[in-house]
Amino acid sequence: MAEVLVLVDHVDGAVRKPTLELLTLARRIGDPVAVALGAGAEATASVLGEHGAVKVLTSDAPEFADYLVVPKVDALQAAFEAVSPAAVLVVSSAEGKEIAARLALRIGSGIITDATDLEAGDEGPVATQAVFAASYTTRSRVSKGVPVITVKPNSAPVEPAPAAGTAEALTVSFGENATGTKVTSRTPRESTGRPELTEAAIVVSGGRGVNGAENFPLIEALADSLGAAVGASRAAVDAGWYPHTSQVGQTGKSVSPQLYIASGISGAIQHRAGMQTSKTIVAINKDAEAPIFELVDYGVIGDLFAVVPQLTDEINTRKG
Repeated sequence: MAEVLVLVDHVDGAVRKPTLELLTLARRIGDPVAVALGAGAEATASVLGEHGAVKVLTSDAPEFADYLVVPKVDALQAAFEAVSPAAVLVVSSAEGKEIAARLALRIGSGIITDATDLEAGDEGPVATQAVFAASYTTRSRVSKGVPVITVKPNSAPVEPAPAAGTAEALTVSFGENATGTKVTSRTPRESTGRPELTEAAIVVSGGRGVNGAENFPLIEALADSLGAAVGASRAAVDAGWYPHTSQVGQTGKSVSPQLYIASGISGAIQHRAGMQTSKTIVAINKDAEAPIFELVDYGVIGDLFAVVPQLTDEINTRKG
């Protein structure tokens, strides 16, 4: 089978879940060849091999940490030239999409971003996307060059499929632009103990109906009972009730969890654009005419200050 390049998203050798999802999709169209870059790259080989990578190309050059984006593009291009793959898959994060776009431009290929599914086709991989604020679903393929495709987290299951996972050093020649933007400092993000919002299997979000930052602990308690991430609507963020890093929507983060619970969120198109591809959607809102009820799988018409604590207590009781 043809080989498929998969750019690995990892932190000091700990592979993040969206990369394992990419390996599941890559196996549908070929033999996955993983590309791991930066500190701890070689340590990823075992886990990647367990999930289908036939080979892991690694490089731990300091440029990946010291400079932004371009060194990774140089490395991915080097891997592309060494492997001649049938496709290149990248996690659909802000950095991932920039890397993918730069690579596509360099190799003269088409690009598909924010895919939610991938399958083999007679003329190349066919990607599924949710477009126009997730109001439509499209299926498309790249018609020029080798497809470069970014895939949203939670688009595929993580499926172990033991393969060789042989680690090989990747030789990278960095171009003059690789050192154009230097990282001058880093500040560790404060850990909440909750899953990363864009990768979480369950997301609980609060909106204008929460009626103040002092009430967001209700949303957090429900999220913690489910092992979920906490999100917020733009209205809640603009009011200063919750950090912008937790905003879900067109100008925030796009999520696609297995379960999305919207509490006190009316369902404006801006918010729907960021969560409408969730597998199951539950809304809690006292306004029976709220637009959010047009797209939910389950709706609760009621006061969130009564419903959310009861739901949290019931979940905790069943867990206990």
